[in-house]
Amino acid sequence: MRSILLFLMLLPVLALARTTEPITSATWLAGCWAVDGKEAGTGEQWMAPAGGSMLGAGRTVKDGKTVGFEFMQIRSTEEGKLEFVAMPSGQNETTFSLVSSTEGSLVFENLGHDFPQRIMYRSISTDQIIGRAEGSVSGSLRGIDFPMNRIPCEATLSPTD
Repeated sequence: MRSILLFLMLLPVLALARTTEPITSATWLAGCWAVDGKEAGTGEQWMAPAGGSMLGAGRTVKDGKTVGFEFMQIRSTEEGKLEFVAMPSGQNETTFSLVSSTEGSLVFENLGHDFPQRIMYRSISTDQIIGRAEGSVSGSLRGIDFPMNRIPCEATLSPTD
């Protein structure tokens, strides 16, 4: 009887441990995002966390044509850490390890990569985020910001496609 009571007392703790899986810290990123000031169709789309990962895709449109794309993944490692995996425009994948995480902010780093060495996402509000790629180029710190607004995922569909 004592072991049953102990088990019942521990159930809420066990449930909390399961819901605080590392990938849940990136849930706010799920959805469709349009990059400010860029042509329609330029942005990112992130699937909600499932199975220890989030899958994402990015696209850059210029003059009505796709000029760049990227497949992305944020995943939990066996050690319980998060990684960001980028596969831009058919290049080999690059893995960045999580170095900082706060509520609404993720910073991934791979100092051995040429550029970028850091990938960052920061939530401004439920409908605005900033993605940032930064690193050292010829000894100087460079960065590219991608301010994005949440859009309905259906808005990424074009009637002409």
